[in-house]
Amino acid sequence: MAPVSTQNVVIFGEVGAGKSSVINLMAGQEIAPTSSNLLRCTLHWVEYQITLKNGSQYNVFDMVGLQEAPCLQVGEYLSAITNAYSLINTLKECGGINLLLFCIRAGKVAACQENYRLFFKFLCEKKVLLALVITNLERERRMEDWYMRNRSYFDKCDIRSVGHACITTANLLDRSHGDKYEESCRILRKVVEVHCNASMDSEGWAGVQ
Repeated sequence: MAPVSTQNVVIFGEVGAGKSSVINLMAGQEIAPTSSNLLRCTLHWVEYQITLKNGSQYNVFDMVGLQEAPCLQVGEYLSAITNAYSLINTLKECGGINLLLFCIRAGKVAACQENYRLFFKFLCEKKVLLALVITNLERERRMEDWYMRNRSYFDKCDIRSVGHACITTANLLDRSHGDKYEESCRILRKVVEVHCNASMDSEGWAGVQ
């Protein structure tokens, strides 16, 4: 049997978009801290290794949320940008980036353009496949409906993606969102798997040695 290739996934988005919860959803367990009090700990990217039951292996890199510049000192903000730039270039030279996951909290779509331009257009030079992950959709009767209502906004803002996952990361003790949580896990993993595999045939950075 051929060795399993570990694929690199970079997740980014503003603070509060639920990046850590998305990582935990993908992993099927809590591996990333989710407390809102951990902002200072996330000024540098954090790497998580995830192995799914089907054997797929991923290095997931949680990037600092850069939208909250007013909450940071100038030096901290510049340091965060430098750290992000360093990671992207290291991955570019050492195995490539298979997929960008752009995490957006439903209801805060209007604030997402700056992060998109920074990570996709500037840092990754439009050469990496990008998928949207829309969070906080547990109140939707059908989570996919949110995207159908809002897709024109992404087109208007020229936010391009190869796919999307409309999900919730809420898994309350009373299991009131249990079905949607399980559905979200399946949707997210499928998006990651499909587009990571597709990236191996693209002309971007994935697979660069």
